[in-house]
Amino acid sequence: MTLRPVLVNIKAVDDTAVGRFWAEALGWTVSGAEPGATAVKPAGFDWLDPVGVCVDVIAVPEPRTATKNRVHLDLATTSAAHRTELIARLRSLGATPVDVGQGEVPWTVLADPEGNEFCVLEPREIYRDTGPIAAVVIDCVDPRVMARFWGGATDWTLHEVSDDHATFRSPKGDGPYFEFLRTPGVKTVPDRVHLDLLRYPSDDQDAETARLRALGATDLDVGQGDVPWRCLSDPEGHEFCVLARSS
Repeated sequence: MTLRPVLVNIKAVDDTAVGRFWAEALGWTVSGAEPGATAVKPAGFDWLDPVGVCVDVIAVPEPRTATKNRVHLDLATTSAAHRTELIARLRSLGATPVDVGQGEVPWTVLADPEGNEFCVLEPREIYRDTGPIAAVVIDCVDPRVMARFWGGATDWTLHEVSDDHATFRSPKGDGPYFEFLRTPGVKTVPDRVHLDLLRYPSDDQDAETARLRALGATDLDVGQGDVPWRCLSDPEGHEFCVLARSS
């Protein structure tokens, strides 16, 4: 029994506008399967048999607060020229520079039209084959604790762990990395961005949920009501969902 990260879920007041931004930013397609939900995915992506992860933008009534998200995306670039072009294009799409206390760093911190932070990285060899998303980055207090939990929760491979960071990637070496960075402060508000996980067809939803609880997850009520997916949080309170399979 195990799970695969499949979606980066972003909450937005205007899911259509934010979805269009991310589709243009990533060079992916956009679709609205139902009102209040905009899917952003690469051509040919099959969420029931995923390679990498895609993005879902979900409408919520509450605007984003000023609190920095503890989950964000890092975007990959292939050259200095590509990075310059990408930043200019993102600015033209509605991205704005933000200061999250990064100081003098070689990457650029921007925010999408509703203020969700993301980074445009300088070219790095490690991200040469990830596609447009280099990494899904999660702030945490203890990367070793996160590595133990997420290593047990998912089938992704742990590449590196230390007191300061932990890094995972798909066992096939596809798509983005999944990184935990030691960051001052603790989580105090619900995440505006979270991961959705998918079980394998042979695994049982209730059994997977029980397994996650045994690893340290807790049940989470975000007002979801009676839904086929499960809402949980990891040992540091980061929300995530275990999706239901339609086949």
